[in-house]
Amino acid sequence: MINTVTGTGACPGCGATTRSVRDAVPWCPRCEWNLDTYDPVRREREFGWDWVDRWTYRMAFRATTRQFTELAGRPLGANGSNRARTLTALASLVLVAGVLALAVTGVWLTVAFPFPNLAILPGVVMVGLAIALRPRFGRLDPDLEVLSRDQAPELFALIDEVATAIGAPTPDVVGVDSQINAYAGAVGLRRRKVLCLGLPLWGSLTGGERVALLGHELGHFVNGDPRRGLLTQPAFTMLGSAADLFRPVRTGGGGGLVEMVGDALGRAFQWVVSRVLFVGHLVLVSVALRDSQRAEYLADELSARVAGSAGATDLLDAALSAESMALVVRRETRAGHGPDRWRSALAEARAANADRLPLLRQLSVRDEASLFAAHPPTGLRRRMLTDRQWQDPSVVLTEARMEQIDAELVREYERFRRTVSWSA
Repeated sequence: MINTVTGTGACPGCGATTRSVRDAVPWCPRCEWNLDTYDPVRREREFGWDWVDRWTYRMAFRATTRQFTELAGRPLGANGSNRARTLTALASLVLVAGVLALAVTGVWLTVAFPFPNLAILPGVVMVGLAIALRPRFGRLDPDLEVLSRDQAPELFALIDEVATAIGAPTPDVVGVDSQINAYAGAVGLRRRKVLCLGLPLWGSLTGGERVALLGHELGHFVNGDPRRGLLTQPAFTMLGSAADLFRPVRTGGGGGLVEMVGDALGRAFQWVVSRVLFVGHLVLVSVALRDSQRAEYLADELSARVAGSAGATDLLDAALSAESMALVVRRETRAGHGPDRWRSALAEARAANADRLPLLRQLSVRDEASLFAAHPPTGLRRRMLTDRQWQDPSVVLTEARMEQIDAELVREYERFRRTVSWSA
């Protein structure tokens, strides 16, 4: 439930009455005084220390709003920030080269000397480390229900239209799952393009919002997102994997004093190495994610190009109502209703909460600011679109065609309904 509360005083900056939504610390909706305040009750802890979380939040809020100001009204570009992209690519190359050197050295130590010899042990260890630290390029989610063109021809035709409209390649794999989410990515060394549509989300959206969703997700194939590039993706995972590998694990007690001292020293060494690697991972990811957020703004712009500014902004407003969407979909599904009823019930809920939407958009800037967020705050994404030239849709999904697409997915919707019913 969304509650709106009027603050106890006037804004010291402009004199307007402060407001609050969802028990958040009040702020001024006119000049956004106090919007940058750290709200520990509403935020998940990222590091566990309050002073660190406050400090990183302030850094994130400043970086997020500064990036928005720099990008507003300017071409977003598909190539992104040269400095961030270059640093991410160089880091990936160094990490991959380091793992290759580790593997080659390990193999050389294992085979270069006559057996048996003492070099075999470190050689085997180095090869094992290289295998454990190798870059991973993802694989298909086992929960993804892959669709075929014969199974859903109208859905695939719509995907083709949207991809053509924004100049993006069509995905190699299209599937659905049971999450209120959607994603596009690339898996494997061949970078097979995957598009996943969460059924609760897809079924709840209007025609314009569905086109906007496809435009945004397919836009990730051409927006230069570093998380999806073969050359830049290792920087997001390899140092983190190394930190996990060296993280000390407490073993069972026992043994003499020498063994206990050796175990303590070994764990202390592992802890230091693990923390150093983890800090390096955080620094590298936080830098790379600045460019990732720029790519999200561009994906939104591509979404507006195909669905129109109205469809793209409506989609972002729907994202702000994800909790309400989850409740409505679960309620209507248990009552035996399908996506047509999901949409009408959500339209009623959104109409009832229309006056709170501007506050939710502002609050998202506070709630979603993080050094490790791949997406900019939803409110800023919407503001970026409204500050740009208003666009008309180039692809229109009619009600009749939308019903046809839903009819193609009737088996998947029924499977989702059974899952919801069984989880009651």
